[in-house]
Order: sequence, then structure tokens, then C-alpha cells
Amino acid sequence: MNPILVEVFRGNAVESFHRGVICVVNEAGEVIYSIGDINQVAFPRSAMKYFQHLPLLVSGAFDQLNLSLEDLAIMCGSHNGEKMHEDLVSKILGGLQLGESDLQCGAQAPTLKKDLYLMIKNDKDPTQLHNNCSGKHAGFLAWCKAHHADIKSYLSPNHPLQIEIKKYISMFYEVPENELIPAIDGCSAPIYGMSVYKQAIAYKNLIANHFGDDNITEACKKIVSAVTKYPELVAGTQRYCTDLMKITNGRIIGKTGADGVYSLSILDKKWGIAIKIDDGKMGPQYQVAQELLLNLELITTEEYKLLDAYGECEIKNFAGIKVGRSVVVNVPPMNQ
Repeated sequence: MNPILVEVFRGNAVESFHRGVICVVNEAGEVIYSIGDINQVAFPRSAMKYFQHLPLLVSGAFDQLNLSLEDLAIMCGSHNGEKMHEDLVSKILGGLQLGESDLQCGAQAPTLKKDLYLMIKNDKDPTQLHNNCSGKHAGFLAWCKAHHADIKSYLSPNHPLQIEIKKYISMFYEVPENELIPAIDGCSAPIYGMSVYKQAIAYKNLIANHFGDDNITEACKKIVSAVTKYPELVAGTQRYCTDLMKITNGRIIGKTGADGVYSLSILDKKWGIAIKIDDGKMGPQYQVAQELLLNLELITTEEYKLLDAYGECEIKNFAGIKVGRSVVVNVPPMNQ
């Protein structure tokens, strides 16, 4: 059983808790810090997005279509469905001579309550553009247009694009294709499972191992440049991915995944980090990431304070009264 990483107090008593796994690897792929069973299998979910656009980049289709780093950032993102996100995905689709109806990710309400309330006030329904994965799907469609591939079946595991994506997933996660565990993500795209250790390896490989291929190296550099230059497109307002990359000025790349996943690349050290909260609760993984980065001296105390909203969290009831707190435990410094 994995250790408890986060305790949730009501008053002075622990009311609930979250177990999980942490794995940190160095440039050589060696485990230099771990908590829990790093061989536990999990799905990276949206933390896999950075790698799902390697076919678009490596094939040259990205440049052929005159796509920008802004476009790439939202393709890699799990965005809030804010207006800036909706508008950019619409622009990408327009450039492809496609529209919202060509997206197969499904409609999703915007993340921020103010955006949802405004939509309700104006008697509008959420669309596929608001889906947090709409940028990813626009990227899939871009590959299809450049390669004259069928756009109706782009989510089929047997589609040429998905076959290419699986090849790169196998490469970066260092798992043979026949050992990847197939499933379907929340946005209907094919997804693959592997150990938490291999998820850390992938985020190390994003910044440290480009397999001796100049095209892959250039593709990884573009991904890193896009998400660090336009972090607001990777997530959005009041989101940890965005705030972390802004505050660290691109020294650290972070990407969330559904069901309690968080993955990070530490650029200067060429480390990869993977976090998985066992019960799938969204929120504790950011608290754990925040405490881990501080305890491994990867962020400064000042940066930690700027990200304080994601650390120890107060729990308030509907009347606004503080009734408890959520606290990270069992995430010690590296040498302890």
C-alpha cells in the first residue's frame, strides 16, 4: 500500500487522506528519489499530450501549415475553455478549413464558474471548443489535413495518426508498443498506461534524450518553447501548470493529467518527475508537486510563496468559515 501523501483535517482530526506515488529520475534514467510503488501502472492521461503532437512536428506538417508556437501550446494544453482558448482553437480550425463540428472531443463546460455563469446567463450551451482537449484535437486534425488522411476516423487506434503517436509514446516512455496498455481517454482519444517510473522517464526524455534524431530534437525544443512562452494556453487562469511555468520562468515544465496525475521536467538538471494520487482526486497532486519542488530545492522560498494557493489549503464551508485544511505529509527532502 502506498504511503499517505496528503491529509485532510476537519478541525484537529484527520477526516480523509490521499495515498500516492512519486518518482524522480535523473538524465541517465536512474531513480534518485521515490515514494511508494513506482512500478504501479497508471494512465498519464493529459500528461501525455506533449508527446501526442510529435508526429505533427517531426513530419514537418507543423511548419508546412504555418502553425505558430501559440497554436502548439494550446494543442499541448488542458485548457479552461476561456475565451482566449476558444478563439485560438477556432482560429486553428479556420486555417485548416474545418470547424467545431469536426472536433470529436465532446462538449464540456468551461472550468471557471464565471465563464459558465455567463454562458447560462446568455442561454448558451457549452461546445466542443470549450472542451479542455479541443486544442489537442485541432492538432490531430492538422496532421490529418497535411497528410490527406481521413478526418472522420482520426480517433481510431488504427488511424495512421494514432499509429504514429503510439510509436512516439513507446519511444519516449521507453515501453515496447506491445507492452503499452491501451484505453480511451476522457476526450475519446486513444491513451496508454505504463508504470509511474516510465512516466518520469518520458518527462526526462522530453528535455534530455532525443534519440540521436535532429528532427525529434527540434520537435522537443518547439514543445518546450511553446509551453513555457505561452503557459496561459496550457491551462489558464488559476491553474497550477500555468502559474508554475510563469513563476519559474520556464525552468520547470509541468503538466496535469486527470485522475490525480502530475508530470514535470526540470530543464537545468534534466530530471523527470511523475506523481500519481491513488484515489484520483484532483488537487492533491498539485500540493504534492509544490512541496516536492521546495524540498528538492527546485524552487525558491519566494517562488513557493507565490504559488502558496497550491500548498496547504484551507477548507471553508458554504458560509465562508474555515473548518479544516489539507496538508502534505511524507514528502521529505532528498537526503532524509
